[in-house]
Amino acid sequence: MVSTGQPVCLASSPIFISSCPELLDPVVTIGCAMANRQPRRVWNMSCCDNQPQALKPEIDNCCGADGCSSSEHRSAWGRWRLAAAGLAALAAEVLHLAGLAGDWRVAALALLSILLCGLGTYKAGWQAIRRRELNINALMSVAVTGAMLIGEWPEAAMVMFLFTIAELIEERSLERARRAISSLLDLSPAQARVLQADGQWRDVSVAEVALGDRVRVRPGERIALDGEVLSGHSSINQAPITGESLPVDKRPGDSLFAGSLNQQGELEYRVTAAASNSTLARIIRAVEQAQASQAPTQRFIDRFARIYTPAVFALALLVALVPALFVGDWLEWIYRALVLLVVACPCALVISTPVTVVSGLTRAARLGILIKGGRFLEAGRELDCLALDKTGTLTLGQPELTDIEPLNGQGSELLFGLAASLAERSDHPVSSALSRAARQQQARLQAVEGFSALPGSGVRGRIDGQDYWLGNRRLMSELGRLDATLEQRLQALERQGKSVVVLADAQQPLALFAVADQLKPGTREAIGRLSLAGVESRMLSGDNPHAARTIAAQAGIDQAHAELLPEHKLELVERWQAEGRRVGMVGDGINDAPALARADIGFAMAAAGTDTAMETADVALMDDDLGKIPTFIQLSRATVRILRQNIALAVGIKALFLLLTLTGHTTLWMAVFADMGVSLLVVFNGLRLLRARPQVESQPAQAPHQISAANQ
Repeated sequence: MVSTGQPVCLASSPIFISSCPELLDPVVTIGCAMANRQPRRVWNMSCCDNQPQALKPEIDNCCGADGCSSSEHRSAWGRWRLAAAGLAALAAEVLHLAGLAGDWRVAALALLSILLCGLGTYKAGWQAIRRRELNINALMSVAVTGAMLIGEWPEAAMVMFLFTIAELIEERSLERARRAISSLLDLSPAQARVLQADGQWRDVSVAEVALGDRVRVRPGERIALDGEVLSGHSSINQAPITGESLPVDKRPGDSLFAGSLNQQGELEYRVTAAASNSTLARIIRAVEQAQASQAPTQRFIDRFARIYTPAVFALALLVALVPALFVGDWLEWIYRALVLLVVACPCALVISTPVTVVSGLTRAARLGILIKGGRFLEAGRELDCLALDKTGTLTLGQPELTDIEPLNGQGSELLFGLAASLAERSDHPVSSALSRAARQQQARLQAVEGFSALPGSGVRGRIDGQDYWLGNRRLMSELGRLDATLEQRLQALERQGKSVVVLADAQQPLALFAVADQLKPGTREAIGRLSLAGVESRMLSGDNPHAARTIAAQAGIDQAHAELLPEHKLELVERWQAEGRRVGMVGDGINDAPALARADIGFAMAAAGTDTAMETADVALMDDDLGKIPTFIQLSRATVRILRQNIALAVGIKALFLLLTLTGHTTLWMAVFADMGVSLLVVFNGLRLLRARPQVESQPAQAPHQISAANQ
């Protein structure tokens, strides 16, 4: 994709069209180019092979080598020229006020000022007129030329000077919003300390570091590349990636992200991603792509602007011609028409949306929230129902062994060793919990022969020549071991929200082993913040109703739905949407994929380092903090609030000046001040989002808990 602020100039280029006959229309508009106030568009260049080099002369010819007309004022010489233009315009105004309005010196000074600061505007305006377009450069060129023709030389010079000054201020303000996210790349060092084949450590450009290379980072240095810790222990500040406020401990096997700050110990790590494909680089690319997509408000404003400007231009022609035919005074009505030309530019209106959306997307990324487009940023404020998967979203996703209950008087240590020996061969979450506990307790594992998995039930194997089974209630029933006493013990543990497996031999059940997933820290607080924001939380789980009820009660969830398959979750989301709810879905992106895709907004947790989550989710949370979802909703509401403020300011001031102009109460320089003033006002108002700290007072929600199963 090629992004440019001068799309029509490129589209009219013979080189552009002939080199890319399949070129599509501009696919999106992301804002106003700073100097010429045209929509800034992204072109689908996939059909062209060498288009960037072929197009560079056309871009330079269209807008100047610096990219746009106001860029020429950035250099030292350009600043001197602008200062001289201002002095000349001021001198012309003083001479005019001194009563020398007819003096040739006034016209000469005014013309000098216009030549010094306005040639870029005239050039861009002439090109727009040739393309039959009405942008700010065309309107300003016509207005200034008309003012000179009717003898208003001082005002023509002052208008052009003020216009140029305002353009520069606005350009820098917009650059701040546009570069705010890409500046994060500066956090990643340009070099890394890499172990060489000769055993020496040398500083190497990150672009030359290969996957698998061993890199060393010292305390106080930033991580240069994504990697996996091989040796050392340290505390890492990875706020630029995940938005976490506190440092995270890192030890061998843990992941590191480029741009993170190593605070304490020395680490050595293995590079897992090239510099261009680091998590930080992918976040920046994703945000820039999101900035290149139009929010609904922006699409409406762009359509409105395409009608508004020609309509006011036509009104200016009528003002210049019709009244003068009846009341005379051609110069007065022509002057009013020239003022209308300046008022006709919808710059403030068009620019009010993209700068706000870009600032909101950038702020979200800095908070560790990756939003895939302006439409999701706007839609977040409408969410009133949030469906959350239980395992891995509300809970840690790693069940822990909580209970061992011997049933026949044998020692728990012996029975635990038998169960762990069988569990070691299984990948079921409950078996994994037993295996982890066995490793932590250094339990003695025994060799298992004839091992086999029993899908949906458990496992079996032979230890020391004796058959053993490890499984759930269904397996015990099939084996004929499920009596009333065992059923009572099973239900007692399940009512506590635990998953239970039974160890049995050929004669009898031997022991019960219960595991439970733990609620993530901060989950209840996040649910409380969602409730305060007016969002109802509902838990979706494939677990048994007892476990679902327990986790729901711990989290403060309003409703819990248990024993769900992926299709059941999809049906629930569709049912709630049919009821008129705006539904968000939080899940792992695999089992919950249908529901995530169907929801109004799909959220992925812990997306940093996970390519699939970053690519498929509408909103990706870089860490495991569920509290970022209410933060996202509050940021969405703040964004829409500022959008409405900006639109109201732009439309209100334009309407006011249209009326004042028609009644003869405005001048050209007043119109320029109004146009540029409101443009700067909406820009600065939108930029406030870069510093926004969306917070909701945190109070756990106290709501009745309901439980439903898929078959109920």
